[in-house]
Amino acid sequence: MTGSDASPSFRLAYVPGVTPSKWVRIWNERQPDVPLALVQVTAAESFGLLRDGGADAAFVRLPVDGADLSAIPLYTETTVVVIPKDHLLTAAEEVSAADLADEIVLHPLDDTLDWERPPGRPAFERPASTADAIELVAAGVGVLVVPQSLARLHHRKDLTYRPLTDVPASRVALSWPEEKTTDLVEDFIGIVRGRTVNSSRGRRPEQGKEPAKEQAKAKAKAKAQPGRGRTKDGRSAAQGGGRGGSGAPKGAKGAKGAKGAKPAKRGKPRRP
Repeated sequence: MTGSDASPSFRLAYVPGVTPSKWVRIWNERQPDVPLALVQVTAAESFGLLRDGGADAAFVRLPVDGADLSAIPLYTETTVVVIPKDHLLTAAEEVSAADLADEIVLHPLDDTLDWERPPGRPAFERPASTADAIELVAAGVGVLVVPQSLARLHHRKDLTYRPLTDVPASRVALSWPEEKTTDLVEDFIGIVRGRTVNSSRGRRPEQGKEPAKEQAKAKAKAKAQPGRGRTKDGRSAAQGGGRGGSGAPKGAKGAKGAKGAKPAKRGKPRRP
């Protein structure tokens, strides 16, 4: 691991559809002296940005295109089909790939789904971007299959979407260059994985000092208190002097005398 305490900031990239606000808020609470800079990037550009040093880490869509980049899968998105609000498919709560057999399914160049072959009929030309494909759907040219977050990102009042089954799903991951796993990257990994601020795996500035402090307190407390098994005057409990103690060894009886001793007989009072 290489140190990064001198870094003025932490640069976090994210692809369209990912909302990093939750993790950014936690970072600002735990690292108030290290500002986090957000960098929005397309899915196709995300891996190049990491390799070029344009970001310390990035929320990307899998698969990662190289062994030099590490990745932690975070979640899998629901795949949906974007359709006009007056489309026949709006009558269904869920749509299958077979239901799109007669539809023109737009396949933009920035598509994030790992298709072997998209369902339906292909368009004459692939749209340049998801945003362009959304415009074509609104114009009634075809339908579009995307992760649900992208359908929400490109929301229009005249369009809606339905969950689509039997098709690939997009997986979101946190990625960073393997050779640049800095302390700040480790801190952000801990946040994404849900580690608490006191997690033993997290990097803390005062890590290792608190146990020694607690040990010192324990020693001071032991010196201020009488030793275990000893009376206030320094004699051991076996020597007597303790509350209710008689100095008798273990197994001896108490105030009635030692074992085997006979009590004195009480005679009748003598007459004068």
